[in-house]
Amino acid sequence: MAFFTRQLCRHFSSSAVRNVVIKNVTIIGGGQMGAGIAQVAAATGHSVTLVDTSDDILKTAVKGIEGSLKRVVKKKFADKPEAGEEFIQKILQNVSTSTDSGSAAQRSDLVLEAIVENLKIKQDIFHQLDKVAPEHTIFASNTSSLPITDIASTTSRLDRFGGLHFFNPVPMMKLVEVVATSATSKETFDSLLNFSKVLGKTPVSCKDTPGFIVNRLLVPYLVEAVRLHERGHGSKEDVDIAMKLGAGHPMGPFELADYVGLDTIKFIIDGWSAKDPSNPLFAPIEMLNKLVAEGKLGKKTGEGFYKYK
Repeated sequence: MAFFTRQLCRHFSSSAVRNVVIKNVTIIGGGQMGAGIAQVAAATGHSVTLVDTSDDILKTAVKGIEGSLKRVVKKKFADKPEAGEEFIQKILQNVSTSTDSGSAAQRSDLVLEAIVENLKIKQDIFHQLDKVAPEHTIFASNTSSLPITDIASTTSRLDRFGGLHFFNPVPMMKLVEVVATSATSKETFDSLLNFSKVLGKTPVSCKDTPGFIVNRLLVPYLVEAVRLHERGHGSKEDVDIAMKLGAGHPMGPFELADYVGLDTIKFIIDGWSAKDPSNPLFAPIEMLNKLVAEGKLGKKTGEGFYKYK
């Protein structure tokens, strides 16, 4: 009888994992990315709990979501202000906030982190949440550069762990990279894929390789533009014009680097270089390192390759 009970429980447990429909979402991190993901999840009917370390951060995040929705309303409900206000409130009702990640995770089908790109911090968070989250709960990271396998290594749910890499600004950008590790189950991957589609995004399937697809191609392109400029083979202005008019890119590589953040690009390249130091694509770039050391990180600081007033 005891054996039968264990087998029955195991069957129901695996069935729960197998048939996860993501309705309740916990997002760890109330920064620009976390708030953006919270907005699109709430707008598609999900119950969202946004978690960060202080109420002040969370208030700012919710205010940012409301501001973003007001911009949508200006276009979508230009002649119907009451309908626009109803639209905003309906979405905001789906968003709650908390400074207690453990409590939030206990009610979640998906826990997604969108915090600082620090492997140890991500590992510690998931290690703690793994102890309290329901068995069916899927864990995912929004990392743009760290291996999902390494982040998941401190948990006991390697089969229920994947990557969901959104792009900034989340409400506008249609792409999501859905990342599977060698241990991610097909059921988990399918749940993450379907979740992305429900959000109105276009998902692409990725393996757990450095930079996944977009950053693996984009970041070497950006740093190669810097190297070209360092060698004196083209001014940054001419390189940007050439790529916009010759390749049809909406932004040149120096403009885009400033938009992304030079510190972010340096962090990614340094991480890849540490893992594959013999790869010339990942070699340090003196000009980039100098700008970051001087605090000239791009648009967010008012100066990077260009000055912004």
